Amino acid sequence: MEKLLREISACRICEKHLPLGPRPVLSAHSKSKILIVGQAPGTKVHASGVPWDDASGKNLRAWLDVDKALFYNPEVFGIVPMGFCYPGRGKGGDLPPRPECAPKWHGDLLHEMPKIQLVLLIGQYAQNYYLGKEKKKTLTETVRNYQNYLPKFFPLVHPSPRNRIWQMKNPWFEDEVVPALQNEVHALL
Repeated sequence: MEKLLREISACRICEKHLPLGPRPVLSAHSKSKILIVGQAPGTKVHASGVPWDDASGKNLRAWLDVDKALFYNPEVFGIVPMGFCYPGRGKGGDLPPRPECAPKWHGDLLHEMPKIQLVLLIGQYAQNYYLGKEKKKTLTETVRNYQNYLPKFFPLVHPSPRNRIWQMKNPWFEDEVVPALQNEVHALL
């Protein structure tokens, strides 16, 4: 695992497309039990080098009902985004994760994390990649039908504060999905 993490840290495969340059941000350990697959780091995470070190991370930790110490324990949570580096900004926010990372690195990472029991798929990019044809027509439908993907996968909406409107329109998420998520996670702790 250490050799693989060094290789990923040195990755320059999409350097010419990265406005802030490459800085792969992830956390993984051969003993990780729960894998968090998100999108890609934003500018704050790019600057700090700490995954989910922003408002989205605060919301995610609240959904999981875990503190920072537990969240950042790589023997518990592996954190592997679809794109490891900040992809840049587009009209509606950050650009999608670079398409090179997941096919290049995820298989090797999963091979080195044999103790993973639950994979949290945060957002459409992770769900498209890992669920493929099994995902529903929309992200909302996929998240609402999270039980269909258990025990291996748990699809989630992105915890960005920008998704508050979605959460207000879908109160079932806080009422049903978040408690189920906490039950799944705490059962593995």
